[in-house]
Amino acid sequence: MRLLKTAFWAIVAIALVTMGLANRDIVRLRVLPEALSDWLGVAPDLQLPQFLVILAGVALGLFIGFIWEWIREIPERAQLRATQRELERLRREVARQREAAAPKDGVLAAIEAPVVPARRA
Repeated sequence: MRLLKTAFWAIVAIALVTMGLANRDIVRLRVLPEALSDWLGVAPDLQLPQFLVILAGVALGLFIGFIWEWIREIPERAQLRATQRELERLRREVARQREAAAPKDGVLAAIEAPVVPARRA
């Protein structure tokens, strides 16, 4: 499995280096359209290698996707917390019921003690 993971990342690294070497040309990124920048008197342009623009676009897309997914999962996380609270409340109630139903004699209590399964984390 470790070999597969190393091979995968090696292929990704080779692909990124190849793309970087093939797209070394400098490109100009215009933040504003030319007419608007002339009207405002500001021309915030960036000159970057093309592969950085491509990689920044991919990284921005991944970031937006992660944020979108995190927001989409809010109801599922809330339901999970509510279910965990309910489970803990029910475990306490079962423990209280077992304690109330346990025999009062110490010897009988030791013999008839209910087996409680181990909790999973």
